[in-house]
Amino acid sequence: MSGARAFVLLDVEGTTTPVDFVFQLLFPHAHAHVGGFLEAHASDPDVARDVAGLSDEHARDAAAGLRPPAWDGSMAGAAPYARWLMDQDRKLTALKSLQGKIWAEGYAQGRLRGQVYDDVPKALARWTGSGRRVAIFSSGSVLAQKLIFGHSDHGDLTPFLSAYFDTTTGSKREAESYRRIAAALGAAPSEGLFVSDVVEELDAAREAGLATALAVRRPPGPSAHAHRVITSFDELS
Repeated sequence: MSGARAFVLLDVEGTTTPVDFVFQLLFPHAHAHVGGFLEAHASDPDVARDVAGLSDEHARDAAAGLRPPAWDGSMAGAAPYARWLMDQDRKLTALKSLQGKIWAEGYAQGRLRGQVYDDVPKALARWTGSGRRVAIFSSGSVLAQKLIFGHSDHGDLTPFLSAYFDTTTGSKREAESYRRIAAALGAAPSEGLFVSDVVEELDAAREAGLATALAVRRPPGPSAHAHRVITSFDELS
């Protein structure tokens, strides 16, 4: 990592955390447990807000002719539509919030444990030890982010993380989102480094003024881009 950087901003899926953990463990867990979770937490106002968000999206999908699963408006009846959205990997804030709550229960019950690459804990300690702030920006909810790092296979890594950002901040493919994050961290965009495995996200961060690095955990990576390529955080000194 050339030059002094006030903060390091990290993507999660495919960057700090194996993609397989998300798609083969986290998503199937939420898919399997969403019905029972909604029934058990029908009186929870936070869950009700998530379901209201799903209801708004359901109306938009129906109006657009996408033919979502029928929904009678009940809390438990939201489960088939939530599963339908999960199958599409829809980046919907209400869905991500609901998934986070389901995962929190799974972590608390010992059925889930977060996974991070072996080089991640060392890099987090190295960066914070040198005075840099480390933050996360993921399409997964802030709760989901905290759960992965707080219950990781390398222990609790949250002491190394100073901030978390999700889709409530904005799209990961829009430059303005990265300007907002820099402002929230009290730094200029030019003082930050963003690491992700998605070129379009890096393009947006670079447009905002951040330095960028493309994480290629499972080569081959994208061939057409203008970002530095790393295969390990060890390469970011």
